[in-house]
Amino acid sequence: MFCLSYACPKKGKKAKNVKNRGESYIDGKGNIVYNKISIKGRKRGGHTNKERLSNIPEEPGVYFMKDKNGKIIYVGKAKILKNRVRQYFQNQERHAPKVRAMVANIADFEYILTDSELEALILECNLIKKYRPYYNILLKDDKNYPYIKVTIQENYPKIFLSRKMLKDGAKYFGPYTSSAAVREAIDMVSKLYKIPSCQIKLPRDMGKKRACLNAHIGQCIAPCENMISEQEYKKIIFDACRFLDGDHEELLKHLEQNMLQASEELEFEKAAVFRDKMESIQKIDEKQKIISERQADEDAIGFYQQENKTFAEIFFIRRGRLLGRHLVILDKTKDMEEGEIVSDFLKQFYHEAGYIPPKIYTQYDSEELELISQWLTRKKGQKVTVSCPKRGGKKNVVEMAYKNARQAAVDYILKRSNNKKSISKTILSLKEELALPAPPYRIEAYDISNTGGADSVGSMIVFLDGQPAKRFYRRFKIETVAGSDDYKSMAEVIYRRLKEAREEELLIESGKMAREEAKFLPKPDCIFLDGGKGHLSVISDLMELLDQDIPLFGMVKDDKHRTRALMNVHQEEIAFKKSSESFHLITRIQDEVHRFAIDYHKNLRRKTMTGSVLEEIAGVGPATRKKLMKHFKTLTAIKNASAEDFVRELGINAKIAGNIFNFFHEKS
Repeated sequence: MFCLSYACPKKGKKAKNVKNRGESYIDGKGNIVYNKISIKGRKRGGHTNKERLSNIPEEPGVYFMKDKNGKIIYVGKAKILKNRVRQYFQNQERHAPKVRAMVANIADFEYILTDSELEALILECNLIKKYRPYYNILLKDDKNYPYIKVTIQENYPKIFLSRKMLKDGAKYFGPYTSSAAVREAIDMVSKLYKIPSCQIKLPRDMGKKRACLNAHIGQCIAPCENMISEQEYKKIIFDACRFLDGDHEELLKHLEQNMLQASEELEFEKAAVFRDKMESIQKIDEKQKIISERQADEDAIGFYQQENKTFAEIFFIRRGRLLGRHLVILDKTKDMEEGEIVSDFLKQFYHEAGYIPPKIYTQYDSEELELISQWLTRKKGQKVTVSCPKRGGKKNVVEMAYKNARQAAVDYILKRSNNKKSISKTILSLKEELALPAPPYRIEAYDISNTGGADSVGSMIVFLDGQPAKRFYRRFKIETVAGSDDYKSMAEVIYRRLKEAREEELLIESGKMAREEAKFLPKPDCIFLDGGKGHLSVISDLMELLDQDIPLFGMVKDDKHRTRALMNVHQEEIAFKKSSESFHLITRIQDEVHRFAIDYHKNLRRKTMTGSVLEEIAGVGPATRKKLMKHFKTLTAIKNASAEDFVRELGINAKIAGNIFNFFHEKS
C-alpha cells in the first residue's frame, strides 16, 4: 500500500484539485499544511512490489516507511522520489547494517509530492518532529535556550529573561546556555546602568513610592521617587543594549569622554561613576573570549563520533565573542556518513531555534548545505549561509568546537562508567590473569543436572562485579536432547540464551522494546562452563557458528570435586593461588551454579514424584491433583488432613475425598 499526494502551492494560495492530489497551503507561520495525505492504493489485481516502486513519480517529495503495525519508523526527503525509495529495496547487501535492519521492518511506505526539494526539506523537518521515527537520527536536546528580552517597543522598556523569541518588536540577546548566565548578565547590566530590578510600573508608579534599598546605596536611578523623562530612560536602556550587544569599544570611548568632561567641570563624583563603569566593562572584556575579529553573529559546530553516538558542540559567537556553548548528543549514528549526520543535525537543531545567525560553520561538508541555507534564509527572513570552512580563522573556530566535542565524549563515557557499580579489584585482577580484552564485569556460568538422563535441566547464573545477581538467574528445561548427553544439553541452553538476546536486540532496534525491559541483555563478558575439554570444544564450535566472540572457560575440579583451575579454549589450564581473591571468586561461582542447578532439579523431581503418588488414587484426576497441591503444598499435609477437610475446603466429592484419606492411612 502506498500513498499518492500533491504538490505544495505558493504561500497563501490553495492548491488546485487534480487527480491524485489534495489541497494544501502554507499557514501564517510558514508551515506547510496538508488537508489530506491521500489517495491510498491497495495491492489489487496482483500488483507486485516492483510495479508499485516503478509507479512512484520522478518528483521531489517526502517518503515515510511504516512497520507492520502502521507505525512510522523512518521519514526522508528526496529530489527524485522514485530513485531514492527504490534504492532501499535494491542491492540490500550494500546497505549499512542500520539500513538493512530498517528495510527488514518495512511493511508499507507512503509519500507526499512537493513543488521543490526545499518544500520537501521543510515538510521532512515537521514530520520528524511530529513522529520522532525510530530509524531517524534524533537529537537528545529538547532545551529551550534562554534569552535576555528588552521591550524597546514600550515607552519605559523592561529587561528580563525569556524562553521564547517572539516577533513582538522587542530586542533579544542570546541565546545563553543557562538561565543562571542570563540572570547574571541582567544583574550586571542593572547595576552598571542603575536600571530598576523591582516590579515598578512605569510611568504609573513614578514618584509615588518610597525608595528601596538599591536606591539608597546608589544602585538604582529610583524612578519610584524621582521623575525621569521617557527620553532619559530610553537613553539608559539604549546604552544597556549596546553593552549586551557586545559593543564595548564604542561604549568605553563614550564613557571616557563623559569622564573627562566631568573632570574638566570639576564634577569628580560624577567622573568617578564613569570611571567605575569603564573598569567593570574592561573586567568583563577580559573574561569574554574574543574568537573572531569579524564581530559578527556566527555559530560554529564541531562533531565527534563515538560508538553509536555523535557529540555535537555548538559555539554561540555574538559580535565576535564566545557568548556560550552547548553540547547535543545524536543517537544511532553508527555507519552513517559525515554529510548525512551534519544535514540531520542542522535540520533538527534549527527547526525551532529562537535565533538563527547569518553565518553557520560546520566541521563536515554536505551536499545539502546550499539547500539548508535556502531553508534557513526563508525561516529567518534574512540571508543565512551554512558552510564548511577549509582554512583561516573560521576553520580554527570549528576546530576548537571539535576539540570540545571530543572532550565532551570522553567526559560522557567517564560519567556513564562512574554511574555503574565500580569494578572491583578482583575483577580487574581476573582480567589480567585470563588475558581478557575488558574487565569481566558480567560473568555467566552454566551447569547441567539430570538423574539417569531424566528431568535434564540447564542452569544459568550471573555474577556482576564479583557478586551474585539472582534477578538475572535463568533455568532451562532441556527440550531437544534425549538421555544424559551433557554436551548437547549445554549447547542447547547457551544457544537458547543467545537466541533470546538476539530477539531482544531486534525488538529494541525496531522500537518495540525498551532496553531496560530486556531479560537476556547485555551479553556476558565471559562464560564459565561447569565442565572440561569436551564442554569447551562443543560450545566453542557453537560460538563460531553463531559468530559470537565471548571468551569461554571450563571450571576444572580435582578428585574431590573441588575447584582446581580454569581451562581456556586452547585446553590450557590457568592456575590460581589458593589464597587469591580471583580463586575464591571462581570457587563461589562454581558452587553457586551447581547449587542452583541441583535445587531446580530436586524441585522438579519432587513435583514429579508427588504427582505420580496422587495418580495412584482412584478418582483423582489432573485437576484434583493440582487443587490438592496448590492448597496443601506437600504430601505430608495432604496425609494429615481429614476427608471432611477435602470436602469442606476444596469442594471435592465425598467419595473421592474418602479415597484420598483411605489411600494414605491404609498405606501407613
